[in-house]
Amino acid sequence: MPIPKVTPSSASSPSRRTALAALGAAAVLGAAACARGAAEPAHTSPPVSRSPLPSNSPSASKPPQAQATGAPSASAPEPSPSPPARPVFVPDYVLPPVTNGLAPVITRIPTSHPVVFLTIDDGAHRTPEMVALMAEYGYLASIFLSQTFVQADPAYFDQFLAQGSLIENHTLSHNINMVRQLGYSQQLAEISGMQDFAQQHYGRLPTLFRPPGGAYSPAMQQAVAAAGLRAIVTWEAKANAGGMDYQVGSALRPGDIVLMHFRPEFAADLNAFRQAHLAAGLEVVLLEDFLAV
Repeated sequence: MPIPKVTPSSASSPSRRTALAALGAAAVLGAAACARGAAEPAHTSPPVSRSPLPSNSPSASKPPQAQATGAPSASAPEPSPSPPARPVFVPDYVLPPVTNGLAPVITRIPTSHPVVFLTIDDGAHRTPEMVALMAEYGYLASIFLSQTFVQADPAYFDQFLAQGSLIENHTLSHNINMVRQLGYSQQLAEISGMQDFAQQHYGRLPTLFRPPGGAYSPAMQQAVAAAGLRAIVTWEAKANAGGMDYQVGSALRPGDIVLMHFRPEFAADLNAFRQAHLAAGLEVVLLEDFLAV
């Protein structure tokens, strides 16, 4: 701050000397104030340090604490953890081809990979809970449908398709005695008719067939191949009545094909399957992906 210049003539009068003295004192105080103002920022509360914390500090990952000003702490929300990446398995099994006009039959997949395959049949019982549980667990399944069970609401199964599951063939009428009661042409009509139904409603021709009740014959193998399907799929393990049933052994094995149904006890069956495959250390993989069909 500039200090007023004083000339010799202005000091001859007592009143002027008094005024000049006061003016000089004010100038000195003003200069001191200017000097302080240049050296200190103009704020009324202590500054908040923004220096980064050392990476080895135990508090390095925590947000800085709010100053004690009465304002609530505003910490940034932590991002939710990403789900772990699912393992990818290179298939070590090749589906046999149609031979002599007969489709192959697969009961389980001979593989060295720790994988298990979930299949769900019929479609008679349908609830939002089923869709939600499959999404929650992240399961993809081969869904073998019969027209007789799903024709009232075929669009319900679009929800499973959106998750990545696939629709397969379980005949039109689900006649569990078709091997004994129906001839070749009738079996072919049952299977081909369901091919058309699936194509119309789900936009994909099934590649796998499951016989109602599980029984099959050479005539059925011939009809399956003639309808354009790649294989008949059966099973050796089943989630049923809230538990697991095994035709071989007492636990799931790598390559097992597990049967389930759309039934009222779906949640209990799915939980039984979940406990079984986790106990066995197996990953649920889509059968069609592993077979490349």
